[in-house]
Amino acid sequence: MKAVGIIPARYGSSRFPGKPLAKIGEKSMIRRVYEKVRLSGIKDVWIATDDKRILNHAKEFGAQAIMTSVRHQSGTERCAEALKKIGGNFDVVVNIQGDEPFADPSHLKLLVNAFKNKDVQIATLTDAFDDLQQLFSPNTVKIIADHQFFATYFSRSVIPFLRDIPEKEWIKHYPYLRHIGIYAFRTDVLQKVVKLKPSPPEKAESLEQLRWIYYGYKIKLIQVKYYGLSVDTPEDLEKANELLNNIYY
Repeated sequence: MKAVGIIPARYGSSRFPGKPLAKIGEKSMIRRVYEKVRLSGIKDVWIATDDKRILNHAKEFGAQAIMTSVRHQSGTERCAEALKKIGGNFDVVVNIQGDEPFADPSHLKLLVNAFKNKDVQIATLTDAFDDLQQLFSPNTVKIIADHQFFATYFSRSVIPFLRDIPEKEWIKHYPYLRHIGIYAFRTDVLQKVVKLKPSPPEKAESLEQLRWIYYGYKIKLIQVKYYGLSVDTPEDLEKANELLNNIYY
């Protein structure tokens, strides 16, 4: 199983411009993500960016990096363009967001190994909720899974609704699943899904993975214990630096 890891990293985030170059400890965030992916055993790892500042920085610390369009609407689209430019006969593409500095290398291995099952087209990570505030936050995405642990729906709302149980008790009565936004694709599937038109559920929830489900693609869920943090805002960066001080990376 030949895999490539691609880290999409754009400069112009509306909430945090220049985010990939922000420092967590003594290293930039994008460098921390890159080093985590390298530890997973994925031999080919690339940073795909839309800005020469990120490109030059990546090359300074020895990373493979490639320029991509500024017009992409998602990291998935950026990965697909990068894959075309990189070439190579890869079976699996792992898309690791550039704002996941604490990505666990063992989780990435699990994603790649999921494709030993020929029925798997796309795979992503999930974790069980253990915090009520996070459960009810629209910023954390909830998942419904079928009996084979493929996703049937993703939502910013709490799903399922537990009838006749107080909301503060929900997390005790149902194993709610939280989405962790790291994906892996079969290479042919990646090139197909980026050509699909946006779907009504995707537009409603602002979740691109709903497009894939809408058009019949199956997303395999890999359950892990996630201790990381996605950095979306300057406030998240402060939390990341605090987290770094409490763990060994």
